[in-house]
Amino acid sequence: MRHKFLGTGEPGYHPLRKLRTIVSGLRYAVVYDFSVAWKLVLSMAVLTAALFARDWIDSLLIIVVTALVLVAEIMNSAIEALCDFVETRHNEKIGIIKDIAAAGVGIAMFAWLLVIGFEVEEMLRALLK
Repeated sequence: MRHKFLGTGEPGYHPLRKLRTIVSGLRYAVVYDFSVAWKLVLSMAVLTAALFARDWIDSLLIIVVTALVLVAEIMNSAIEALCDFVETRHNEKIGIIKDIAAAGVGIAMFAWLLVIGFEVEEMLRALLK
């Protein structure tokens, strides 16, 4: 695809190529990053239960917070990989950059855990009635 600012690459827009790149990146993140994989699996299990219970708003909330935490995890992994590529030795500034990226994941993960926890608790209460 042609880069509109640099003027490099092939001309034309190919949405299927974009979709293939997205799927490839997501597959790589799930296969090689355990933190992405377990969050995705747990979210899918809770989402499936919410969909069977026909809790549409709850299902949408689970999708949104799962997307938020997955985006944060994937961006964190990309930042860490880029930092390790640029500087292989220990560097205090690189450490700070990685810590900031990890803090973003922590915030997203806190929201995700709250939502997943409340949803699981709500489902357990419904089963015990």
